[in-house]
Amino acid sequence: MIATGTPGEAAHARQIYVGWVTVGIELCERVMTSLSDAEFAEPSRLPGWTRAHVIAHIDGNARGLGNLVTWARTGIETPMYSSMEQRDADIEAGALLPPQELRARLVQSSAQLADGFNSLSEEGWSVQVRTAQGRMIAAREVIWLRAREVMIHAVDLGGDVTFEDLPDDFLIALIDEIVARRGTLPGHPAIALQAGWHRWDISGEGAPALVDGTLPQIAAYVTGRSSREPALPGWL
Repeated sequence: MIATGTPGEAAHARQIYVGWVTVGIELCERVMTSLSDAEFAEPSRLPGWTRAHVIAHIDGNARGLGNLVTWARTGIETPMYSSMEQRDADIEAGALLPPQELRARLVQSSAQLADGFNSLSEEGWSVQVRTAQGRMIAAREVIWLRAREVMIHAVDLGGDVTFEDLPDDFLIALIDEIVARRGTLPGHPAIALQAGWHRWDISGEGAPALVDGTLPQIAAYVTGRSSREPALPGWL
């Protein structure tokens, strides 16, 4: 993620994150537009999920993050999801919708979330809200969560979009975040990541294993979307 220590830095970061959200949504729409209705029911790159499941999840994420924006704007606690069970049920139900309706829902929820971002005051961006995982974050981080969601899942849809299509600055921010999280996981293997002159070290057990490649390859690896060794546990 980008430094947000001063008001100027925070505003700059929001501008960049919003740009990444726009790119990610455009990539998702590119894949959706390329799919026939029948292809919505085909497997995505996420085990156990069809492409329709992934789209339903991206749609539900926009609505959930919209709840956090409402919380920040009104000061009234508004959970991202009523429960994780309901979240999962909504994804399953969404995956059964006709493709045209599912496409329309994602376009609508993405536009509504963008409107929510535009509605927040400078003070609102500093309000603390709770993510689905229970973390308290400043509302300004919601834009980053959305950028991460749409970028990664544009790849997961299994169309012609890969990590190669994602902006380098986004990939660096993504790897930075995941490396920091992985370094806190019990039993995680120690790994040294190298992409050109970029280097990251994941603290963990054993002698560090070197994993090198391009930025897209390293991003695919740390997000669990690569078969490279050593195998990695989940990070979210």
